[in-house]
Amino acid sequence: MLFSTLGLSCFWCHNLEFKGRDIVSIEDFIQTEINHILDVAKSMEPLAKGGSELLKGKILATLFFEPSTRTRLSFESAMLKLGGNVIGFAEPDASSTRKGENLADTVRTVENYADVIALRHSLEGSAKLAAEFSKVPIINAGTGSEEHPTQALIDLYTMRKESGKIDGLKVALVGDLRYGRTVHSLAYALALYSVELYLVSPETLRMRKDVLATIKSKIPVTENANLEKIMPQIDVLYVTRIQKERFPDAAEYAKVKGAYRIDLKTIEKAKKDLIILHPLPRVDEIAPEVDNTPQARYFQQVWNGIVVRMALLSLVLGAVE
Repeated sequence: MLFSTLGLSCFWCHNLEFKGRDIVSIEDFIQTEINHILDVAKSMEPLAKGGSELLKGKILATLFFEPSTRTRLSFESAMLKLGGNVIGFAEPDASSTRKGENLADTVRTVENYADVIALRHSLEGSAKLAAEFSKVPIINAGTGSEEHPTQALIDLYTMRKESGKIDGLKVALVGDLRYGRTVHSLAYALALYSVELYLVSPETLRMRKDVLATIKSKIPVTENANLEKIMPQIDVLYVTRIQKERFPDAAEYAKVKGAYRIDLKTIEKAKKDLIILHPLPRVDEIAPEVDNTPQARYFQQVWNGIVVRMALLSLVLGAVE
């Protein structure tokens, strides 16, 4: 399908090259490229509802070495809505890694069966390693506590869709900023725009120093902000759960469990057009009573995940430019 068939302007897209490209880190992208992905994602909205044969005959392999609900099903749904097919596994015990096969050999095997691979792994650097060995595009679906680039694109798409813009927003990232791979990728992405960023977390879960150094050189960043104090001025409240599975010490997790809880009282002084986002799953950090408020947008994020991943699959497979 030609780019124009999707109704998108392409007066500068010839400068962008996505076909065959790996999606490993959000740091690999410039703002123009991200904006283009978001534009393509918008064009995918009707295809997500009505179906398409844009990727007919193409196969996506989902290699998920860690548990996943939304990310895996979202990738699979995106591929199926584009007319493609899906193979893969949802846990390492279902693969030959149980027999001792390393990741490089797994990737070099699976590349013979598929046109693109979505990989989730517990080890940092695993997506980069896979990309070095794979002849087909690798899409990072979450690596350890490192990055989750496609989730960051979903978050940006949701912000732009719900707020009408990204530039000019005041965004607060709340919760586990140390181990939360979603906030690492999102912080890198937001640093490409004109935003103000507030980092709200327990002392032991502050943003990683490498991420902090990068984003502070580009945008205004306020660390350890008091959430109640900044609530009236922020446009986006991005909440994350405290990730028990990432803690090397259970006692340390117990100290910070439930450190932040967003309820109706928390947002009573917020802007009427505040949007609340969460990459999910949640535990107890957002009270169910918040779900029915006009600010809650986290379940809309789930839908947006389908169209963003449809865009990425179409771009890296060369179905759109």
